[in-house]
Amino acid sequence: MRLIVILVLVFFAAAGVVVGALNADLVGYDFAFARLQLPKGAALLAALVVGWLLGGLSAWLGVSMRHRRLQRQRRKEAGKKPVGA
Repeated sequence: MRLIVILVLVFFAAAGVVVGALNADLVGYDFAFARLQLPKGAALLAALVVGWLLGGLSAWLGVSMRHRRLQRQRRKEAGKKPVGA
């Protein structure tokens, strides 16, 4: 399973590098607090990385919250069991 994840990650990184190489012209990006001139490919690769990180963070938070809820339920159930049962 770990090998598949690594291969998928390498594939997307290579695809990002190819897209970056093919889209080298500069484009201006205007954020509310800053103006940047970046190559299109670099901006696309940065968006890919940010999306990957945010997706991973949201998945991790969802799983960890589910585990906490299950632990709380198990503690409640363990406290309700009669002694000696």
